[in-house]
Amino acid sequence: MIYYPDALIDQWIMDDVNQGDLTTRILGIGNRRGKITFSLKQPGRVSGVDAAERVLRRLGLAITERTEDGRDMDSSGVLISASGKSAALHQGWKVCQNILEWSCGVADYTACMVGAVQKINPAVQVGTTRKNIPGTKLLALSAVLNGGGVIHRGGTAETVLLFKNHRNFIDFGGTAKDWEKLVANLRHAAPEKKIVIEVESYKEALLALDAEPDILQLDKLKPEEIRKIAEAAACHGGRCLISAAGGIDKYNAAEYAAAGAQFIVSSAPYYAKPADVAVILHG
Repeated sequence: MIYYPDALIDQWIMDDVNQGDLTTRILGIGNRRGKITFSLKQPGRVSGVDAAERVLRRLGLAITERTEDGRDMDSSGVLISASGKSAALHQGWKVCQNILEWSCGVADYTACMVGAVQKINPAVQVGTTRKNIPGTKLLALSAVLNGGGVIHRGGTAETVLLFKNHRNFIDFGGTAKDWEKLVANLRHAAPEKKIVIEVESYKEALLALDAEPDILQLDKLKPEEIRKIAEAAACHGGRCLISAAGGIDKYNAAEYAAAGAQFIVSSAPYYAKPADVAVILHG
């Protein structure tokens, strides 16, 4: 479970209702008791319920019903319900609706990608990058996990991932010896970390394979190129995992799995169409 700090919950609330709900105040209905119910309009994968519950409880509301994040739900299924004062119900309304709609959209998109690649090879994993929409990181990571994906790299300190932009700052000629020396230095400096090398061409991939990194990340290569590199990796004993990244979404992910990619890296789920969540408030 992803932990949402109180400061983040407060920020979500403050962003929308820091001065209360003017309409509720004018009508004089703030102290009336009522109930709010959030329901999914179309079938899909659920995410954001844990976060929505934190918001509702922070507003002093009592949770009366909720489902679990990570499950597949039919249309009209109740995501979460709460009861309490009308003022708090109206303050939590749009904050939670936004959380649930965006999170469910990301989770469902991730689940579609995972389902597509695992029909080809059940061992293939789908991971999402750290290129999430600013301000959404915790919700995004939670939604990906609830969609059956994994976190490729939540931050720069998690793994050693060598990009071309890193190589541009060092004495690196691109020869087989240069690759071997570079991978050896990285492994020595970070013995507990996987060594991931990103390459952008078939030629680079073959040279990097000889240096025996743990993971070879192929950026924006076509499936037919990935197939040839995967075959070359198998000839090296299959110790290096082949990861495909760049331009991969739920529509083409299966092609990359069929080509031999063992891990799919994508940012596409973050930009999924939000789910449609119905909200009913009543006294």
